[in-house]
Amino acid sequence: MKIIEICSDEVLGDYAKRLKVCGHPIRLKILCVIKNGTACVKELWECLEQPQPVVSQHLAVLKNSGIVSSEVSGNKRIYTIIDPFVNEMISLMKTYSPEKD
Repeated sequence: MKIIEICSDEVLGDYAKRLKVCGHPIRLKILCVIKNGTACVKELWECLEQPQPVVSQHLAVLKNSGIVSSEVSGNKRIYTIIDPFVNEMISLMKTYSPEKD
């Protein structure tokens, strides 16, 4: 049987890296909140009921991986999802219901 290569190893490696970064439960929650609209750190840690340093550390990982970006607006730093793959993944997660399976 011939193995059909769907994606190159390079592409698969890239997707695996992004999935690994997003795979932490707190990071997934952060991305779900951000997907609802832009959010600042204070809104995130209040919504997630996590300490500010924890949220900031996870945002730094997401930002350093090119998944989110931040912009200063007044005295707030606003975060948005900039990775199209992750953006679509979060959209699918938000519409998925395990009861449908």
